[in-house]
Amino acid sequence: MSNDPASSRTAGRRPGVPDMLAGGTFVVLGLAFALGGRTYGIGSTQAMGPGFVPFVLGVILTVLGAVITVQGFRGGNPHDREAAAERGPVPWVRGGMLVGGIVFFGATIEELGLAPTLFVTTFVAALACRGVSPLKALGISVGLTVLCLGIFVGLLQLRLPLLGDWLGG
Repeated sequence: MSNDPASSRTAGRRPGVPDMLAGGTFVVLGLAFALGGRTYGIGSTQAMGPGFVPFVLGVILTVLGAVITVQGFRGGNPHDREAAAERGPVPWVRGGMLVGGIVFFGATIEELGLAPTLFVTTFVAALACRGVSPLKALGISVGLTVLCLGIFVGLLQLRLPLLGDWLGG
């Protein structure tokens, strides 16, 4: 056994596989956005092109992913394993509801219209939260839909129909 303080700090630490996987995912996504942003005109900070924001956000995500991956290789905190055991199983159903809401939004925004699509998407997302009743999800959906319509249609003049062709809009 060594008396080296550095070895006593890393004793009991194993590589944090979830951290390495999450960091690697962030690196891949960040690189994809940064490289994709470069295909558009990046411009400069004075005259930003359409690729500027995706490029900068991709670089930031790549750097953060690299930091998380390095931390995962260094090994996790032994106390984090106890916290991970308390988290319980992965909430696949709630995650599926969130992904389903996003897919629904993308698939129906033009035909259904902005208002009903926002309402359904936020309702499904609210139901995905632990402990949210359908009545509370309804209130959240109404509030977020009104807020989003006020911001995007009222203030930002987004040119999407409130009601789509399927609803006679």
